[in-house]
This record gives sequence, C-alpha cells and structure tokens, in this order.
Amino acid sequence: MNSYIEIIRPGNVVMAVIAVVLVAIVADSYTIPVLLGMLSVFFAISGGNVINDVFDYKIDSINRPDRPIPSGRISLENARKYAYLLFILSVLVSFITSYLVQSIYPTVVVLFAVIILYFYASNLKSTVLLGNFIVGFLTGLCFIFAGVIIGFDLGDMDLIGISSFLGFFALLMTFAREITKDIEDIEGDTAEGVKTFPIVYGAKTASYLAAFFAIVDCILCPLLYFTHIFNILYLIVIAVAVIIFLYGAVLLLQKQDSKTCHKVSKLLKIGMLIAFVSFVLGSI
Repeated sequence: MNSYIEIIRPGNVVMAVIAVVLVAIVADSYTIPVLLGMLSVFFAISGGNVINDVFDYKIDSINRPDRPIPSGRISLENARKYAYLLFILSVLVSFITSYLVQSIYPTVVVLFAVIILYFYASNLKSTVLLGNFIVGFLTGLCFIFAGVIIGFDLGDMDLIGISSFLGFFALLMTFAREITKDIEDIEGDTAEGVKTFPIVYGAKTASYLAAFFAIVDCILCPLLYFTHIFNILYLIVIAVAVIIFLYGAVLLLQKQDSKTCHKVSKLLKIGMLIAFVSFVLGSI
C-alpha cells in the first residue's frame, strides 16, 4: 500500500464517511451536498489521522514501528504538510456545501472538527479520558454533520435530531474502543510519559469502564426500533452486533494483556460495521 494512503488509515476514514452515507439513506437523500459532505469528512478525518501520527511518532516507534513515519517511509515534515493540506481541502469543500444548502453551519461544524482534531493530537490525547471522549465525540459528530447538511438541504430539521441520536450511540461504542486501545498501548505510552486512564488507574479499572460503556450501548440499541427510527430488520441485525459487543466486553474483563485488547478492539470495530449495516436495513 502507498505510504500516503496508509497513513490516513483508510479503514477509519471509510467508517467516518459511512456515517454520512447512513444518514443519507435514512433520509433517502442523495444529492450533491451529501457527496460533498462525504468528501469533507474524508479530508478532515484523513488529516486528523496524519497529524496524530506526526505528534505520536515517538510513541509509534515503540508501539507501531511499522507505520509510515517511524519506519522512515514518510518524513515528519512531509507528513505535517500533508495533514495541513487535507485540513484545508476539508474546509474548502465545506464552504461549497454551505453555499449549496444556504447555511453556514456545515462550515462551522467542519472548522470546529478540524480545530479539535489538531488539538487532540497535539495536547488533548494524553488527557485522562478527555482524549478518549473527543474521539468518540468526533465520530458522533460525523452523523450530526450529515444531519445538518441534509436537514438544511431538505428543510427538515427533524433529521438533525435523528442524526444526533445515531451519533450518541457511535460516541459510546467508540469511547469504549478507545479506552481498550489505551490498555493495549500501555507499554509505549508509559515509556513516553503519557498519562492515559489505564496508566493512572490500572488496566483492570479501565477494562471495567470500557465494558460498562459497551454494555450501556447494547442496552440502549433497541430504542432505535421502539422510537420508530428503524424497522424490525434493524432489530434483527443489531442483535448480531450486540452479541459481538458483549463477547468483546467479557474478553476484556477476563484479560487485559495487549493481545487480548487488540482482539477486543477489532471485535468492537466489526460490531460497529454490523451496526451500520443494521441502520441501512432498518431504513428500507
């Protein structure tokens, strides 16, 4: 894989873009502003991933030495310029989107997200729990961003409420996954003096917290059916995701070694993808 593609972490970027697609499917809206919204999210999240690697290159040299910067495939300076370019493209696309839907809010959301992405990477990531929450919040914000675009484009403000509801569920599960990843990265984070929740309060306590948010999300999932946002197909498919989430939570509570946490992180990601599929099917 090309290093400049690898560094944006295509899998994470696609999941963020899918958030916009899901809201579009729920709203049955497939317009130019929606496509531009997808592009803006693509650039913003890509830039965030790159700038994160720029600030984390020392930690990655321990935890993930095969990544583009610590492996020497991309220089630190080129990676920094690449991140700034992606951020600028995201904002420029949001300007066009705002013009088309006749609302400044899409641009405001993107500018806010870009600022948060930068400061998360530079300062906030090492803040106990706040960094984890910000990642979850930004994931949920992708849904809200789509709701804002489509809501103003169609003149249906209810879509902002529905997208916020979806964003909240994404926030909870992403929060759980980020804590799990911090447990996995204890060795490298300790070497760099980073004070994550698992380092400050212990891996076992962190596993309780991650499992708690994953379980809460599972308990709340049926609400999207009972509030008539999605149909019965959603309930059937989301049950599969819930089983995966709960299995991951059980594994995490049993063991907190790096290998187990890596497996749980992947399980939560797979579960989220299945949940996204349930959103689509639930909108048919």
